[in-house]
Amino acid sequence: MKGGTFRNTQWDPTLLSSQIVSMQFCVYFTLGLLVFVANKLSGDNYSLDHLFEYHIHIYDMGGRLVICAFVLNAFLASLALWCIVRRAKLCLDFSCTFHVLHLLICWWYNRSFPANASWWLLNVITGTIMCIGGEFLCLQTEMKEIPVGYAALNQKSDV
Repeated sequence: MKGGTFRNTQWDPTLLSSQIVSMQFCVYFTLGLLVFVANKLSGDNYSLDHLFEYHIHIYDMGGRLVICAFVLNAFLASLALWCIVRRAKLCLDFSCTFHVLHLLICWWYNRSFPANASWWLLNVITGTIMCIGGEFLCLQTEMKEIPVGYAALNQKSDV
């Protein structure tokens, strides 16, 4: 007798690729909006430097608002993980994938590998928030009771 599994674990490269592209789009879109708002509040000019440059300015209001935008975006990225990936087991993979791709984009944009400790610290913190927040939200969904029996047939399910 063949043992059953709860979920289909077959590798689907199309689904995986589309989830990666969707995550990249959602996270960069919200980050762009938040950095735009931060720049408007601080009176700075909006440029891609705020998204991809290694130098993080912590001594002026504009730099602090950009840091807050990155941290707030990590929480929004957790929601994106919950909506797009929907598996707590995969949240670490998708968080790391996003941040590795962000590293590669920043490396290409700056034409040098990041050596700034504050840039690494910010990305480790946002990656951690994104992963743990996404896992928490996905676990809340995965831990919902599955109705069984005759009463379950008469109720609508939100699965």
